[in-house]
Amino acid sequence: MLQNKIEMDNLKYYLLSICLVTEIVSFAQDGDTTDYYYQIPEYPEDYNAGTVAARLVDGLGFRYYWGTEGLMTEDLSYRPSEGARNVEETIDHILSLTQILVNAVNEQPFEGVEMDGLSFEEKRDLTLENIRQASEMLKNANGEDLARYDMVFPSAEFPFWNLINGPIADAINHVGQIITFRRTNGNPINQNISVLQGRVRG
Repeated sequence: MLQNKIEMDNLKYYLLSICLVTEIVSFAQDGDTTDYYYQIPEYPEDYNAGTVAARLVDGLGFRYYWGTEGLMTEDLSYRPSEGARNVEETIDHILSLTQILVNAVNEQPFEGVEMDGLSFEEKRDLTLENIRQASEMLKNANGEDLARYDMVFPSAEFPFWNLINGPIADAINHVGQIITFRRTNGNPINQNISVLQGRVRG
C-alpha cells in the first residue's frame, strides 16, 4: 500500500514537471520571433481591408525569411555588376522599407534607420520584427484605420495606397533580387520551400 502511494506521488511529480517544462518552452517560443516566418501564419477567417493587407505583408515576411536564411559572408558582398547594390546593401534597403511600413501603421513619421554597427543577423532580425509588427497591426485594422496609415516623410506625405505599390511591393521585388544573386553566387535557397503554400515541403 505504501509502495503504491510512493509510486503515485512520483507519477504526480513527474507529470507536474512535464507540464512546467512545456509551459516554459511555450513561453520561450512565444517570446522569440526570430523564426516567426519559418512558415507563413495561418490566414484569417474573414476577408477585409486589414486582413488582406496583412496577408500581403506576411507573404513578404515568408519570402524574406527564406531569401536571407543561410547567407554566407561571400553572398553578402556579391553584386551582379559594378553599379548595382550588393546583397548586404539590398538588405539595408529592405530594412528601411519595412521601417517605413511599421512607422506608417503606428502613425509615426519616418526619419531613417540607424544601421551603423549592426551585424547582418541584427538587421535581419529587425526587418523580420518590423514585418511581424506591421502584419499584427493590419490584421486588427479596418478601412478607416488604413486611411490613417499615411507614409510621412520630412518633406512629403502619402496615403496607404502608395505604401502598397511603393515600399511593400519594392521590398518583395528586392527579396527576389537577393534570391537571384545568391543562386548566381552558388548558394541557392532551400529547394523545399513552397511560396504558394507558405510551407517547407517534407
